[in-house]
Amino acid sequence: MADLSDGTTALRRNVAYNLIRCRQSSTYDLVMRLPVLVWSAALAFISAAALQKFLQTADPALPAVAFCVSVAMRLAVIGYLVILAATVILRKAPTARTRGIEPRISALTGTFLITGIVLLPRHELSLTLGIASALLTLAGDGLAAVILVQLRRSFSIMPEARELVTSGLYRFVRHPLYLAEEIATIGTVMQFFSPWAVILLFVQFAFQLRRICHEEVVLTRTFPQYPAYAEKTARIIPGLY
Repeated sequence: MADLSDGTTALRRNVAYNLIRCRQSSTYDLVMRLPVLVWSAALAFISAAALQKFLQTADPALPAVAFCVSVAMRLAVIGYLVILAATVILRKAPTARTRGIEPRISALTGTFLITGIVLLPRHELSLTLGIASALLTLAGDGLAAVILVQLRRSFSIMPEARELVTSGLYRFVRHPLYLAEEIATIGTVMQFFSPWAVILLFVQFAFQLRRICHEEVVLTRTFPQYPAYAEKTARIIPGLY
């Protein structure tokens, strides 16, 4: 009986050791990049096709302001997705990762859940609300593109640590990318406005908050200077949270 118990313990240790080695390999890191890379590249192509269709079929009676805002919004979305794909390709290997399954599920859900909004019927907006929706999406995705550049090679979907970035917008907010993405998300949800769209937005935001908490655990564990930085910097909105 003792031999069987020792054999089981040795097997568990061997499996754990091999799992750790696998997670530290370049192959594992490449596999972890692929879902976001494929997702962002596919959406970039879809958005480019949508822009081309809009330019070809735009109503001549559409006010110039609405037309320009719509084009700028679509260009911001494409730019954000292209920079996101480039960031995923060029990013560094992580120096520390989150532990457990729930942080990974929260990260993936917070990232991809909102894409389900396209399954809901589109809501016809007035000209004013349509411009407001486009401006929010433009501001959010444009700001997100700038933040990705400031993050350099430290972006990730999963809660991981690569390099502690405290410059640029990170001087004022610890997680400006989440704020920018939520601004763009609100603009998108307006186009599909319904009780189900609002529920989807709140569920997605709840998972994003979980994602932030898990990310801060990893950063605190990895960078001794992070608690002091967090103490003097707002989490998402300066002066509020």
